[in-house]
Amino acid sequence: MSEAAPGGRAALPALTLAAIGVVYGDIGTSPLYALKEVFAHGRVEMTPDHVLGILSLVFWTITVVVTLKYVTLILRADNHGEGGLIAMLALASQAVKDRPVLRSRLLLLGIFGTAIFFGDGVITPAISVLSAVEGLEVAAPGLHRYVVPVTLLVLTLLFAAQRFGTAVVGRWFGPITLVWFGVLALLGVVHILRNPGVLVALSPHHALGFIVAEPGVAFVALGAIVLCVTGAEALYADLGHFGKKPIRLAWFFVVMPALLLNYFGQGAMLLQHPENVANPFYEMAPQWALFPLIGLATAATVIASQALITAAFSVTKQAVQLGYIPRLRLLHTSVRASGQIYIPFVNWSLYACVVFAVVVFGSSSALASAYGIAVTIDMTITTVMTFFVIRYAWKLPLALCVAATGCFFVVDIVFLAANIVKVFEGGWFPLAIGGVMFVLMTTWKAGRRLMAERLRDEALQLVPFIESLFIAPPIRVPGTAVFLSAEKGSTPFALLHNLKHNKVLHEQNLFVTVEHHEVPWIGFGKRVEVEPLGHDCWQVTLHFGFKNEPDVPEALKLLAGRGIVLDDMETSYFLSRDTVIPTHSGAGARAMALWREKLFASMHRNAAGAADFLHLPTNRIVELGTKVEI
Repeated sequence: MSEAAPGGRAALPALTLAAIGVVYGDIGTSPLYALKEVFAHGRVEMTPDHVLGILSLVFWTITVVVTLKYVTLILRADNHGEGGLIAMLALASQAVKDRPVLRSRLLLLGIFGTAIFFGDGVITPAISVLSAVEGLEVAAPGLHRYVVPVTLLVLTLLFAAQRFGTAVVGRWFGPITLVWFGVLALLGVVHILRNPGVLVALSPHHALGFIVAEPGVAFVALGAIVLCVTGAEALYADLGHFGKKPIRLAWFFVVMPALLLNYFGQGAMLLQHPENVANPFYEMAPQWALFPLIGLATAATVIASQALITAAFSVTKQAVQLGYIPRLRLLHTSVRASGQIYIPFVNWSLYACVVFAVVVFGSSSALASAYGIAVTIDMTITTVMTFFVIRYAWKLPLALCVAATGCFFVVDIVFLAANIVKVFEGGWFPLAIGGVMFVLMTTWKAGRRLMAERLRDEALQLVPFIESLFIAPPIRVPGTAVFLSAEKGSTPFALLHNLKHNKVLHEQNLFVTVEHHEVPWIGFGKRVEVEPLGHDCWQVTLHFGFKNEPDVPEALKLLAGRGIVLDDMETSYFLSRDTVIPTHSGAGARAMALWREKLFASMHRNAAGAADFLHLPTNRIVELGTKVEI
C-alpha cells in the first residue's frame, strides 16, 4: 500500500492508526528496558548529573537517529514505493551496476545486513516479552520464578498462532498500541509534574557535559542508550505498506511525544527515588495499576513481536525471489491481502532460537547486550547504502551526500563501537545467527551461479535445435506444452527427455523463463515478453519484481492478447528436476570449496518444489530428472 492507494485522504487516519500498531510496536516497547539497562550492573553510577546527561542523550539520540535520519532522510529513499534493507540493497546495487567491484561489495554488505536482521527477529520477541513479564517481580517479588515460564508460554502461543494469520487480530493492533502510547505518556506526565526540573535535560549541553566530563562512563552508557531506538528500521521497512505520510504523522503526533514523556518521567522519578533503578518503568506505576499494566505491556510486546515475525516472513520471501535463499513452503493466510503469508520453516526456526535465547539468557538485561549489536549493525549498513543511493541514483553532489550521511555514519559507528565491546556478554548470539545466515545465503547464491554456468555449458541453443528438429519433425499431439527453463535461449532438458522417451511434440510449445528483478513490483503491462520461434513455438519471458507473486499460469493468460490462447485442461507443464552432484574438481577461480558444494547440494535437495513456488497446477505437471555436477 502506498500513499497513492485508493481512499486518499479518507484512508489517512486509518493508515496512521495501523502504522502506530505495526510500525512502532518495537520502538514503543523500548521504555520497558532501555533506561533500566543504562544503570544495570552498576556500570553507570546513579547520580543526578548522570540521570540528566543520559536523558539528554536519549532525547538527542531519538531526534538525530529516528527523526532526522529515518523519518526525514531514509523514507525518501524508496524503491518504487517500497522500503526495507532488501529494497535499499536492490536500489543501491542498481545505482552502481556499471561498477561491478563496488556492486559486488555492496551486495555482500546488504546480504550480511539481511542475515543480521534474522538475529534481530529472534531477540526482539525474546527481550520484549521477557521485559514485560518481568513486571511480575515488581508487583510480587515471590513471582520471580514464574517469569521465564510465563514468557515461554506467551511466545509459544504467539508462534503457534502464526499459521492462522493476523487478519482477525490485526485490526486491534493499532488501537491497543495507541492505548499503550497513551499510558506511556500519562505515566511520564505524572512524574514530570512532580519534578519539572528534569526538563532541563532537553538542552544538549547536559549530554555534551556528560561526555566531556566522563567519556568512559558515557561510552558505556551509549551501549544501552541505543536501545531507545530499537525498531527504527521498521519505519523504513514498512514504507510500502503505509506510505510516508501516515508513518510521519504517527511519529510526530503520537509516538515521539509519548516516548519522550515516558523517558523523562522515568528520569524524574529516579531523581527523587534512586532506589527504583532496578525497574524504573514499572516503579512509575501505582501499586494498584501494576497487574493491568503488565497485561497491557505484554499485549504491546506481543504486537511488537508479531510485526518482527511478519517482517521475517516478508524478507524471506523477497530473498527467495532475489535468489539468496532456497525456495521454501509458503502459505497465504488471507484471500484478500497477498502480503499476509506464513512460512512454517522460518516460523519454527525463529521459535526455536527465541526459546533458546530466553532460557539461556534468562532476563531482559542479559539479552540487552545482544540486542544492541544487531540494531547498530543494521543501522550502520542502512546509512552506507543510503550514501550510494543518493550519490549514484539521485546524482546529488558528493559534498552534499557526505554531509547528509556522514554525521549519521559517525553516530552509528559510535553506537556500534559501544556495543561491540559486549560481544562476550551476549553480543555473540545475533552475530552467530547472522554468520550462519550469511554463509547459507552466499552459498546458495554462489551455488546457483555455478549450477547455471554448468547448465549453460551443457545446453543446446534453442533456435538451432528447433530448426534441426523440424527437418524430420516428430509426431504432434493436441494441446500446449509449457517448458520451464532457467536460461533463456537454451533448450530445456525436459524437452530433450520428453522427445527421447515419449517421441512426441505438442501442437503449441512455450519455452518459459522466469526472471526476478531488483525492483519490488513489475506491472502486467511489462510482465510478458514473447518471441516467435516458428512451428507454433514461442520463447516467453515472464518478469516479476521481488514483491510480486510469481504465478506463472496467471501470467501466461496475458498471452491471449498476443494470439496465443491456452486451454487450461489442454496445457501441460514440463519441469526438469535437477539433482546436484558435488565434485572435488575445484575448477575455476569462482569454484566453491567442497564443503560448500555439499552444503549447496543439501539446500537444493531440501528446497521446496518449483511447481508450488510458481503456482503450477499439480494435476498438469510432468517432472523429468537430470543430474548436474558442480
